[in-house]
Amino acid sequence: MGEPVVKKQKQEDSKEFDNLFTDLVNELVEPDLDNKEIGDAMKRFKDVIEYNVPGGKRNRGLTVISAYRSLVGKTDIDAEDVKCAMVLGWCVEWLQAFFLVADDIMDQSVTRRGQACWYRKEGVGHDAINDSFYIEACIYRMLKKVIRKKSYYVDVMELFHETTYQTIVGQSLDLITAPEGSRDLTRFTEIRYNAIVKWKTAFYSFYLPVALAMYMYGIDEPETHASAKQILLEMGRFFQIQDDFLDCYGDPAVTGKIGTDIEDNKCSWLVVQALEKATPEQKQIIEVSSWITGVRKGNPRTETNYRGELWYK
Repeated sequence: MGEPVVKKQKQEDSKEFDNLFTDLVNELVEPDLDNKEIGDAMKRFKDVIEYNVPGGKRNRGLTVISAYRSLVGKTDIDAEDVKCAMVLGWCVEWLQAFFLVADDIMDQSVTRRGQACWYRKEGVGHDAINDSFYIEACIYRMLKKVIRKKSYYVDVMELFHETTYQTIVGQSLDLITAPEGSRDLTRFTEIRYNAIVKWKTAFYSFYLPVALAMYMYGIDEPETHASAKQILLEMGRFFQIQDDFLDCYGDPAVTGKIGTDIEDNKCSWLVVQALEKATPEQKQIIEVSSWITGVRKGNPRTETNYRGELWYK
């Protein structure tokens, strides 16, 4: 396919992908909205989904359909297969939303995708923990509804479970590397950083969408998946490095979130690089500075310029 055709196809897929979201939400919640026992919960969960799942760049979800089209190599794909690919794409977005709602609570983040984090909304608070469980449950309900009779159903189910496990491991690495109240910067090494990125981000953001398309197309050989994984995990590392930079220096009006990695004492690429280059005296400054203790301030972005001057002056 020529470049203009591919571009047009991606635009059409993006529009169709967005339109499908409302249908999927209705499939999940409408059957129980009038249920006298659980109707109230379904009304809340509808709000949970509509607030937390859309609004991002949808790169992960759209990659599923894009990768599948690339594997098939033609535009006239069966409509049912296109829908299946898009449903799998939205399941990736649901997984992302599940992780983000929980992550924002743990990090005490302020904004996400240009709006207040879900747990910070009035009347939500720690109830957001249960809401995150519901978002994850939606993945498996939707997979059962749409692809249960497909030959790749078991592979896809196992992949989502394995990816969730990998991301939880990565989140744990992130948390124990910088526990609340601790300032042991010896943990902040490039080896640990790469492990966190690989397990917390790269598996679900880069390998998962492509692997789903591969399973749909019938590619299930472990060797082929291993080769794809090696490339995709490295792409994930580059993505996270850029994301870490934007967390500090990005404009919240553009990124949609107020970065808090430094205030949260995260093992981010910036601090790892700073510690590698810093003199013992400079490392002492980093360690004792208030923004590395994890103590939250009224506006996390007020010290952006100070941080930049300290690290790169």
